[in-house]
Amino acid sequence: MTEPDAIVFVVDDEAFLREALQSLITFAGYHTRTFGSAPEFLAADRPDVPACLVLDIEMPGMSGLDLQHKLNQADIRIPIIFLTGHADIPMSILAMKAGAADLLTKPFRPPVLLEAIRRAIEGDRRRRVEQAEEAQLHRKLDSLTARELQVMRLVVAGLLNKQIAAELGTSEITVKVHRARVMRKMEAESLPDLVRMADKLGIHATKF
Repeated sequence: MTEPDAIVFVVDDEAFLREALQSLITFAGYHTRTFGSAPEFLAADRPDVPACLVLDIEMPGMSGLDLQHKLNQADIRIPIIFLTGHADIPMSILAMKAGAADLLTKPFRPPVLLEAIRRAIEGDRRRRVEQAEEAQLHRKLDSLTARELQVMRLVVAGLLNKQIAAELGTSEITVKVHRARVMRKMEAESLPDLVRMADKLGIHATKF
């Protein structure tokens, strides 16, 4: 069975609302899975695709805020859209500080919920792309030797080959070889491209 392009999870203890949400979200074109409790959601297998979680705050047992806390502890990064019957300011602040994408008060307008879902899914999609790009950059960085990493740091600091050679106590020709290897391994098309990669990797453009 092929995985969906994106999925919306719904967790609410009221069966009639789960069914209504599933109908609304499915009709909007999203794959949807519903759960009657937070533990049920935690125990389920979830496809590794862009997603969001439409979550009731006030449920018996494990509340929506409790589930959000557990997901954060487990570093499970999924945008959460909270639904609540009577949100108070402290509850809203707690939810948003913990990273909620949105908080809607019941009864909500369907277009407002669907727009919140669209934003959450697209945000998760962008995060996944950025995460994959960062992981690929780290794999490239790990392919560098210790000397090549030294050269890369000095290159992005703006030093010329002869300055790098003096800094490392080697020849300019050797620096040119290492520099070429760095560019090839990092798949950098230009110096500005390499500098952008270094910035994303947190490699500071300074001498050491």
